Amino acid sequence: MFAEILADPAVLLPFVLIGFAAQLIDGALGMAFGQISSTMLIVMGVPPAAASAGVHTVETFTTGVSGISHIAHRNVDWRLFWRIVIPGVIGGILGAYVLTHIHPEVAKPLVLAYLTVLGLYLFYRGIMHRHTERQPKVVEPLGLAGGFLDAAGGGGWGAIVTTNLLVQGSNPRKTIGTVNTAEFFVTITISATFLATLTFFGNGEARGLLAKATVGLLIGGVIAAPLGAMIAKRVNPDRLLAFVGALVTMTSAWGLYRVLN
Repeated sequence: MFAEILADPAVLLPFVLIGFAAQLIDGALGMAFGQISSTMLIVMGVPPAAASAGVHTVETFTTGVSGISHIAHRNVDWRLFWRIVIPGVIGGILGAYVLTHIHPEVAKPLVLAYLTVLGLYLFYRGIMHRHTERQPKVVEPLGLAGGFLDAAGGGGWGAIVTTNLLVQGSNPRKTIGTVNTAEFFVTITISATFLATLTFFGNGEARGLLAKATVGLLIGGVIAAPLGAMIAKRVNPDRLLAFVGALVTMTSAWGLYRVLN
């Protein structure tokens, strides 16, 4: 199966490019790989649960490489790491279980609307240089919510956790590095839960598409993973905050538009 997929590079190339771009953004800004990849797979006909499972399989590798890179560049706050990774793992298990049994469509518009407003606020603070660093107070609930929504919605760990920590005044570089590193453990848990509970991956055509997409995303994502940590380390904190705000606003607003229409 793997040899057959690699035998046709033209089919893989679009997925490789998407994986590269999505992971480059995710590594530098702390979010977006899951949202971009899952949305693309669903649009192309892969069932939501199977798409989320495929994306999280890829993220097991990309987040591992990204986490190592962030640790090497000293972008990780280890105290914050332990405060988000444990509830994140618990939330991921719950979200993966829920997605394999029901469709969480009711909560999506509310979450996307919330993230759109949050993104606008972060963008405003970034361009106005109003980011005052301080220790975040609400952390564990963010890990729980981020892990749950990441599994249930096919992405969202960074959008929920990174964005809310930045709103509370956390250092942008350390926040992005810490959240990316914790995501590796959350992703492994989500992938294992999907493997244990998911029995439906669609018809033969959908399974073939999912396999090709997974391999392509994996190749592109692994290549881009080390580069994101370098970008996060070198970009000005205010500019980084503005970039995060713009990305959250655009992706969340687009997702909200699609849900409502």
